[in-house]
Amino acid sequence: MHTEPSTPEARPLATKEIDDTVSDLDTSSDEGKWEVGHPTSHHQQEWHQRNQRWLFTCVLLLVISNVITLFAGTLIGLMRVDLDSACAKYTTQWSPVLKHVPITYSWRWFNGSFMEEDIYRQPGSPEVDAAWEDLGLDSNAMVISYEDGIKSGLTDAHLQRADKYGGGFFVNVEGLHHLHCLNLLRKSLWYNFDYYKNLGTHAFANDENILSVHVSHCLDTLRQVLMCNVDTGVLGQVWYSPEEATAFPDFKTRHKCKNYDDIRKWAVEMQQPPPESTPEDYLKPPKSEDILPATP
Repeated sequence: MHTEPSTPEARPLATKEIDDTVSDLDTSSDEGKWEVGHPTSHHQQEWHQRNQRWLFTCVLLLVISNVITLFAGTLIGLMRVDLDSACAKYTTQWSPVLKHVPITYSWRWFNGSFMEEDIYRQPGSPEVDAAWEDLGLDSNAMVISYEDGIKSGLTDAHLQRADKYGGGFFVNVEGLHHLHCLNLLRKSLWYNFDYYKNLGTHAFANDENILSVHVSHCLDTLRQVLMCNVDTGVLGQVWYSPEEATAFPDFKTRHKCKNYDDIRKWAVEMQQPPPESTPEDYLKPPKSEDILPATP
């Protein structure tokens, strides 16, 4: 005989039990709300503050990074300028040129053409002389302060301007004197000598003996300058003449050069009037012990 399984009798949930269950869920509690996945205003505020702090940190780091980059770039630029100045001071005798003219170096190509003559190589003429004179090589002496003169290696025995006219030493920039010497050697070349001897001006106004020692003085001065500042660059060779290839030195070379024009302009601006146009008492009289027995 088949019997139906017995089913437990459904019992309605007591009203009191439902009320107790509902009361256990404190819907006014922030903790209860967070646990069921609904962020409260308190947590939203914390989340917003954290985002603000991160954003501020990122912006601050970006600003600091840009400032460091700008500072580093400026420092590198200053280091380059300081390097030029340091190089000039380290490799030459100090003089007021270094104080008044910012020395800079730049790359330049030498005109080493063998066959094509520029204006400086052409035979003597008024145009050629003007080109050389524009280099500032015939500028008058200038006057520097007594303090700068002593710092430059001069002594009280060197020629000075009278105190009533401001004092100071009479000087010439050595680099311009070297060009003066080179110009005299140019004038003394065999194809120029007669032209300048007939003009009878400058060094050629002297007798041949004085002219001779003047030229040899300039020759040896330039020898010492070139040896003192020996160029450590190298000359390569190139091929020329397609008909019969022949090797020949390539004199068109690249060099690191000082800013000559700035130095020349300063020296020209500083030059004194020619001696014939100054007062008779313009020079400070020498002490007897400072007068040399002969030309040095």
